[in-house]
Amino acid sequence: MAERILGKTLATVSLSVALASVTVKSSGCCSIPACRNTFSSCGFHLSSNIMSSSNGAKENSHNKARTSPYPGSKVQRSQVPNEKVGWFVEWQDYNPVEYTAVSVLAGPRWADPQISESNFSPKFNEKDGHVERKSQNGLYEIENGRPRNPAGRTGLVGRGLLGRWGPNHAADPIITRWKRDRSGNKITHPVSGKNILQFVAIKRKDCGEWAIPGGMVDPGEKISATLKREFGEEALNSLQKSSTEKRELEEQLHKLFSQEHLVIYKGYVDDPRNTDNAWMETEAVNYHDETGEIMDNLTLEAGDDAGKVKWVDISDQLQLYASHSQFIKLVAEKRDAHWSEDSETECRGL
Repeated sequence: MAERILGKTLATVSLSVALASVTVKSSGCCSIPACRNTFSSCGFHLSSNIMSSSNGAKENSHNKARTSPYPGSKVQRSQVPNEKVGWFVEWQDYNPVEYTAVSVLAGPRWADPQISESNFSPKFNEKDGHVERKSQNGLYEIENGRPRNPAGRTGLVGRGLLGRWGPNHAADPIITRWKRDRSGNKITHPVSGKNILQFVAIKRKDCGEWAIPGGMVDPGEKISATLKREFGEEALNSLQKSSTEKRELEEQLHKLFSQEHLVIYKGYVDDPRNTDNAWMETEAVNYHDETGEIMDNLTLEAGDDAGKVKWVDISDQLQLYASHSQFIKLVAEKRDAHWSEDSETECRGL
């Protein structure tokens, strides 16, 4: 329990910021995602520029990973101008700051040892025992024994708050239902004429912002298990339930998470905790309760690192933590739900 709570504090919701250059295409007019622990079957075609900084920095990409001070510290990154983010750009004077948080160096179960330790021989770019060291964006380079951030320079080396060298994998469940009136009829938006979709949002204790629940994938854990566990802990307070309540909760969660689902995004995340040697990746998955019957049997109750939890109407007016609204927009477009009163915005996509 203590490890999970500690990790949650350091690993803010994993979706934290998908790079703004991500584009997911659908067939319609619109173009459609630490420490421990606080990114299916339906066809999305990811047309992603998130690794563009390896070939040339984009103006709106790889920004969060260069911000200072580093989260939870007073550490200032070395400044990295846009034109020098990409590793292909020669920069002999590049002198990044070295920083790994004390909480990581203390050697908790969710963290790797230092690269310099003689008994530590990580197998990068592959499954290393129970630890997944493969990136969802393909192979990454190793330099001087350390993995190199595939999106480019960040101005900081080491691991910061992240436990793993290389990719740190997270999962984020986006649970949705249709907004209905007292008679059970779907409610349409008076301007767009589209049905209004709702999703389960949590209010984070650390920053007070509303966000998608989510967290880090435990070693050896399947993404599907992480998605279900994180939703139960943060939105249903499963950690504080009795044995009987947990069994009943598990039964309902099984119904919700065993149905057809949409992988909204998976891959690298532009996150303020990223360093040159450690970075966040996530898999954001939408589970939709079409009739609302499953979620009607579940009482939302904030738990773990969530201060509050509630159903939130989906629209372009949402003010969410980091760039979570981008992922919510993807869900709305795929479900053909209301997003904006501006018809032009509806068809512009991201």
